[in-house]
Amino acid sequence: MTLNKTSMDRLQGVHPDLVKVVLKAAEITDQPFIVTEGVRTVERERSLIAKGLSSLKSPFSCRHVPTNGFGHAVDLAPVVNGVIPWKDWSKFASVARAMKAAASQVHVSITWGGDWKTFKDGPHFELPKNLYP
Repeated sequence: MTLNKTSMDRLQGVHPDLVKVVLKAAEITDQPFIVTEGVRTVERERSLIAKGLSSLKSPFSCRHVPTNGFGHAVDLAPVVNGVIPWKDWSKFASVARAMKAAASQVHVSITWGGDWKTFKDGPHFELPKNLYP
């Protein structure tokens, strides 16, 4: 599978190592997906926090907000028959399996929001802060 232009545009400003993982995942997966968000502004993160759509207290701790010149997170969503199945966790898990396999193949560590103990975030993938400050 190849990513559409909108998804490719949304990877602009994302750390090249994470882009490499996303592109490899798109290449190896049977589950088509799109990039719903890459780099995020401080204002957008503030808005998400205010709406309760982010577990963070400060927009500056968001991995989507660029630090050291790059965003360190992406949100990906599976697509089935042209629609994102937001309530079908198995489809998000399928994208996660592809991302984890791709990360292993290109030797880049990632964290999936679906593995978090609280505030499970199925679309979210990020580079670990201890390796990518």
